[in-house]
Amino acid sequence: MVRLTEQQIQFYKDNGYIHLKKLIEDDELQKLSKEYDDLFRRKNQAKTESAWVGSDDTFRESNSPYTVKGIHNLQMHHAVFGKLLYNDDLLDALEDVMGTKNIVLHHTKAHYKPPEKGASYPMHQDYPYFPYEKDSMVAAFVSLDDSNPENGGLFVYPGSHKFGPLEDFGPKEGSSFHYVDQKKFPIERATPVISEAGDVVIFSYFLVHGSTPNNSTRPRRMFLAQLADAHDKPIGAERGQPGRGWVLRGVNLDRDATIAKRAQD
Repeated sequence: MVRLTEQQIQFYKDNGYIHLKKLIEDDELQKLSKEYDDLFRRKNQAKTESAWVGSDDTFRESNSPYTVKGIHNLQMHHAVFGKLLYNDDLLDALEDVMGTKNIVLHHTKAHYKPPEKGASYPMHQDYPYFPYEKDSMVAAFVSLDDSNPENGGLFVYPGSHKFGPLEDFGPKEGSSFHYVDQKKFPIERATPVISEAGDVVIFSYFLVHGSTPNNSTRPRRMFLAQLADAHDKPIGAERGQPGRGWVLRGVNLDRDATIAKRAQD
């Protein structure tokens, strides 16, 4: 059981994120790592994986040699990823951070930054992609490799979650990506999160964050789950995701009420 201390919970409230060391144990981490690599290999061979490109000083240039491979909804590809979502240590930490015993899945994704040509990701908030009424949405960022600024690690602006929704400087024409003003939030002034494989960073969807390019000889692999309070609701329409609304802990009383109303109708 991993329950956060009062100091850790206060750190999250003050900074908008919490870095938990070695939350995923070695045996589970090895299984995740193997199936992660196998999944990306299959997707690459089938040429069905998504990708985006960019560099350390531009945003998604089509002619850039830098790239990131991405796969969404990994729990639909192998059971090991679904099992991770029910990891009790992870859910204990999420419960303490979110202040709710009722946690549902929004979606999962993985970004693989290849050695020597892994693209950067401009500073941004996750909020524009899926705003919720009570702003309960958080991300659980699982590192499958040791990561730092050299191989494209995560950077954050501590306390930026307190600003709420910031001016959206995206998407550019023909793009669906969102980001904040890079002059106000340059990555050079952000705080690097130095992680080991098995570490988890939980952060608010208001937190300004991004990552550097991977110019090292090492990969940077990550798995991310977005989660919300079961009784929070999206603002406006949003694209459906496989498994969205899966109850990972607790109960979804709103779902119970909806089903009961449909039965009466």
